[in-house]
Amino acid sequence: MTGAGARPVRIVRLANFVTARSGGLRTALRQLGAGYLAAGHEPVLVIPGERHSDTPRPWGREITLPGPELPGTGGYRVLADRRRLARLLSDLAPDRIEVSDRSTLRWTGRWAADHGVRSTMVSHESLTGLLGQWGMPAGLARRTADRLNRETVRRFDRIVCTTRWAAEEFGRLDGPPVQRVPLGVDLDTFHPRRADPVLRERYADDSEVLLVHCARLSVEKRPELAVTALARLRRAGVPAVLVLAGDGPLRPSLARRAAGLPVHFTGFLPDRLAVAALLASADVVLAPGPVETFGLAGLEALASGTPVVANAASALPEVIGAGGLAAYGTAAAFAVAVRRLLDRPEAERRAAARARAEEFGWPAAVAGFLRAHGVDPPAR
Repeated sequence: MTGAGARPVRIVRLANFVTARSGGLRTALRQLGAGYLAAGHEPVLVIPGERHSDTPRPWGREITLPGPELPGTGGYRVLADRRRLARLLSDLAPDRIEVSDRSTLRWTGRWAADHGVRSTMVSHESLTGLLGQWGMPAGLARRTADRLNRETVRRFDRIVCTTRWAAEEFGRLDGPPVQRVPLGVDLDTFHPRRADPVLRERYADDSEVLLVHCARLSVEKRPELAVTALARLRRAGVPAVLVLAGDGPLRPSLARRAAGLPVHFTGFLPDRLAVAALLASADVVLAPGPVETFGLAGLEALASGTPVVANAASALPEVIGAGGLAAYGTAAAFAVAVRRLLDRPEAERRAAARARAEEFGWPAAVAGFLRAHGVDPPAR
């Protein structure tokens, strides 16, 4: 462990699938980096971009390397040039590396071992679940995930999972136990006091139920389930309206699906306070993605005092706890869960949501990640 008074530790953090418009992973990377920096260490974030850049940020030094854009992903890029990334790592001379991509960046564990650098792989997702979403049969998905996860365990000194859901597939292996470190939420930015009656009136009147889906409009998020659940609710006599906050490749098809329904598209909302106001003004937030990881948007909704209906197949049910309900991945199940939440007194369901969010904080997450790196967390 690095004790008090020791030199700062340079933690180089590598991640793919991060853009200016991406959600939970981007938030986690920034919050953890800011925490490392506040603790006196040297975080360096390396992500793909359109061109090279090297910029000081509130979450530490941020370097982008040119990386190809993946078709159909709405702008996601990857760090594909191994030689260039290896040269950069050598130039940065890290004390630790922290990697948030178990696919294309797994090779960096071997680089770290060859250079005497302690390495940590952060697993936000279930690889078994992702392979299933890509159409792989269940048995083959499990065997493939086990093979790839064994490689990850062999190559990295430490595996950190943010949920039990993500850790479960590592439990099938014979390797050392993973370290579970829940992420956090900004309890001040996302707060019930952000509720804005004027904003709410833009979408729904006093007699209507305001539903919000706050995520990328992409295949893995299953936004079409939110639209179809809205249609079922309205057929059942529930005067619900839906706001889809975010953008992505499915927007045109969703607009066609939503024709004739009270569905509002906000596009990407860059202002976190605007997102906080929308979440706090909603009655229920929908999170239908079956492979959602920690689900920071869901936790931000809870912090805003708004209950969440989450896909039972994802990690969110263990995160939202009593702050919402889990529903299996059909529009009918989501519609039933929404009605069950609305049957609860509003003050009760909002208090339960906020209370659950208050169990998570970024200082605890930062301390847990630093311990995983073998670094003493800051005194609290």
